[in-house]
Formats: sequence, structure tokens, C-alpha cells
Amino acid sequence: MTTFPRLAAFALLAGLVAGCSSGGGWSDYVAAGKNQPPKPAPLTIEQISEKVGCKPKMQVDADEVRTAYCKTQDGEFFVNTFKTEKLKDEWMDRAPEYNPHLVGPKWTVLGPLQVLETIKGPLNGDLHLTDHRVSKTPAPK
Repeated sequence: MTTFPRLAAFALLAGLVAGCSSGGGWSDYVAAGKNQPPKPAPLTIEQISEKVGCKPKMQVDADEVRTAYCKTQDGEFFVNTFKTEKLKDEWMDRAPEYNPHLVGPKWTVLGPLQVLETIKGPLNGDLHLTDHRVSKTPAPK
């Protein structure tokens, strides 16, 4: 065997050994998926209200959906929480398209755009404008 094929074979072998070893290579990529932090629990109406400084007035308190009215110094809005993401998506499909929504995991907030822009930061939600499933917060200009 000449020198070049030997070097190529050695490099291939070294790469395979490094990739299969427990101290690095591809094993780090597989393990990274297993060590992801858990997703935070969805916010409740009470937690959302506390974050924006209002006392919720319950409108609907059912197992699958809860709705409350809130009023802060910034304005008025409705908070909705859902048992599942699917229920939230179904609700959003039927929601009035002329009203913007602030959306998070298993919750929505419906209100005037100015109010939603004010509470967006504390809630860490996405602002959905006319098409609630597609048009999220516009990029800064």
C-alpha cells in the first residue's frame, strides 16, 4: 500500500473512532436532544393577570376553556386559557379577524392593539394581527 492510501485509511479510521467514542463526536449531538430543559407550563388566567397587574373577573370557568375580563391602567382586555393547543387553534380559527390577539402556549389575550403591545413584554406572547394563525408580530422597521 502506498503512503497516500495509508494516510486516507488512517484518517477515516480516526474519524470513525472519534465519532463512536463516548467523549465527543456524534454522541454529543444525540445527547443534546436528551438534555433539553423542559418547556415551561402554560400560564393560567391568574398568572397572566398577575404579570400585567389586573384582577381577573371570570366570565367562563369550564374544564376546556376559561375566560376572564381584565382592566389595567393601560386598558381593557379578555384573557382565554385552553386545556389543549388544539382547542386554542380551533378557537382562533373562529375568532374575529378584525381584533388583534396576543398568543402564547394554551392562552390568548384579546384587546385593542395599543393594550396588547403594552402587555406583550411581560407575557412574552406573539402578537397576531388579522390572520391569527399566520400573521405574527411584525418585524421592527
